[in-house]
Amino acid sequence: MSISKSFLLELGREVSSTKKIIACVPNDQWGWKPHMKSMSLGDLSKHIVGLTIWTENILTKDHLDFQVDYKVLEATTTDELLVLLDKYEKAVISALNMFDEEKWMNDWKLKSGEHVIVEMPKVAANRFIVNNHIYHHRGQLSVYLRLLDIVIPGMYGPSADDK
Repeated sequence: MSISKSFLLELGREVSSTKKIIACVPNDQWGWKPHMKSMSLGDLSKHIVGLTIWTENILTKDHLDFQVDYKVLEATTTDELLVLLDKYEKAVISALNMFDEEKWMNDWKLKSGEHVIVEMPKVAANRFIVNNHIYHHRGQLSVYLRLLDIVIPGMYGPSADDK
């Protein structure tokens, strides 16, 4: 199986799980934080959704520069995030289907101006900077929701809330 095909399979399963948990985020709790040093519920949710499109950047460009390319999502509702997630999933599928398999080992950089934060092959950047990053924050989001006594959907099987 090709690297692109494996990412397509993973994308389908994981975006489905992301949609389930994002759909649980109550609009009236977007500003809630479990701790003063934590991101708010809304900011964490936007971060998870926003990371999804980074795969397209990794596939089509040689870097992402925080000072030029990065914009915080301006979504203000859960429905807006779900629409964006659908849009991003389609864009990533299209980029993966058009991507030259030989380029997975080409370097990609995460930068802030001239400062290179990290440089690694595109395959590693997609795995570590995008996918693992999303899964980490999605787990964090499940804890936020649990603390708010919101039912958590199962993602890799049933959750404690599933009967």
